[in-house]
Amino acid sequence: MPLTPAITDWPAQPLRDRVVIVTGGAQGVGRGIAQAVLGAGGSVMIADLDADAGRACLKEWALPERAAFQRADVASERSVQALVKATLKRFGRIDGLVNNAGIASAHGTPLAEMTLAEWQRRLSSLHGAFLCSKHALPALRAQAGGSIINIASTRAWQSEPDSEAYAAAKGGLVAFTHALAISSGPLVRVNSISPGWITTDAWQAPARRRTPKLSRRDHAQHAVGRVGQPEDIGALAVFLLSDLSGFITGQDHIVDGGMSRTMIYAE
Repeated sequence: MPLTPAITDWPAQPLRDRVVIVTGGAQGVGRGIAQAVLGAGGSVMIADLDADAGRACLKEWALPERAAFQRADVASERSVQALVKATLKRFGRIDGLVNNAGIASAHGTPLAEMTLAEWQRRLSSLHGAFLCSKHALPALRAQAGGSIINIASTRAWQSEPDSEAYAAAKGGLVAFTHALAISSGPLVRVNSISPGWITTDAWQAPARRRTPKLSRRDHAQHAVGRVGQPEDIGALAVFLLSDLSGFITGQDHIVDGGMSRTMIYAE
């Protein structure tokens, strides 16, 4: 290292020429991440079960050279294999993978009434992260700088009643993240993002979009003074997918506007 370190230029488009798969990328937080990737100069393959929402994304973005859609079920190994194959055929490489697909609602059936089938269904995000990582890793390693992001939740760290399955899935993603980071380094970095309250009403398929109904109290629960938006998660995802975060791996990043750091007393 030189005695006088040089000033480092920050890239204007940190994901230029990078290709990223975003599962569950047609709506909500996934769409926020996909749009952030495009805004950072990257190309994106959005994978989603909702084909109408996926096609709507491509129409609205109007970036056929850099955006593609593949209908995929991340709980099916065959479907995940087809997704990876389609991405390589379309773009020729994979530089990043965002494991976002899964059941969005934390609220479920009380544990005493939950069937094994529902428990397993609610763990789909964990199963999907395993399958997508397994089949994308060879292509990610080939780039010698690949990055995986697992979308967990603050529910990995705190809970409400009847959320055991969701918490188990998100907590499992955090543990899966640091384990995979150690196994995949140094060629591939692996991190997770744990969003807090993110309002996604305006980030759905066109027919389901609506203006969020948020009160002053909703916003006041956050130290930053507002409820989160999908682009808040997208901004961090771009950083973690890029070389700007080259010394960060195996970490969970909580993005909740300070909500989980606020002491709340019952009134």
